[in-house]
Amino acid sequence: MSVSRIVRRIASPKKAITTVAMAAATAGLVLTAAPAQAATTSSAAEAKSIAHQMIPNAAQYNAFSKIVEHESGWDVDATNASSGAYGLVQALPGSKMASAGSDWKTSAETQIEWGLKYMNERYGSPTGAWAFWQANGWY
Repeated sequence: MSVSRIVRRIASPKKAITTVAMAAATAGLVLTAAPAQAATTSSAAEAKSIAHQMIPNAAQYNAFSKIVEHESGWDVDATNASSGAYGLVQALPGSKMASAGSDWKTSAETQIEWGLKYMNERYGSPTGAWAFWQANGWY
């Protein structure tokens, strides 16, 4: 049985790692850590914290937060199945956010930076974007 099949059959990540390590040791393989990858945001709480640091004004943060809650539920990986809009702020296409950073697919900070710039340029501010969203159901 291959290591990948063993991993798929085990539900617990901890058990999967242990099983893979045991299978590798039995086969005489040495496991080494992979190089660190760029950090990604794994939770809505982390994304909200980043946004709060980037948007210290309470009214602007609250407006930004309401839009993001409606658009993506604070899910960095959110994808609209029908339009293809992507990320916290549902950029369309998502690749537009590359102008804020090459890590746009996984970084809440990059997505927030891009979304804030978009809201400021198009609506004057997050509160302006929220007012438009309330009137139209999109921004």
